[in-house]
Amino acid sequence: MIIAAVSSGLPTLTVLVGILINNQRLSDLAQRIVDLERRMDQKSVDFEKRMDQRFADLRDGFRSELFRVEQVMDARLKHLEEHFER
Repeated sequence: MIIAAVSSGLPTLTVLVGILINNQRLSDLAQRIVDLERRMDQKSVDFEKRMDQRFADLRDGFRSELFRVEQVMDARLKHLEEHFER
């Protein structure tokens, strides 16, 4: 009788323990995925900020170069106008 109770209860207990272990492993995996998503989102935000700053720097540099070209062109046109007025 005791042998029958143990032989029918032991496999059930073993299956329950296996289910609990697998459930814990799945919970751990889900938490790791959430952490990974959070890190990727943060890196995405940092990347966007760096790219925005780089584009702003390029835009400012381009504007300053265009302003310099405009000044050179104005000086040359002024020189040509003075030359033709003589």
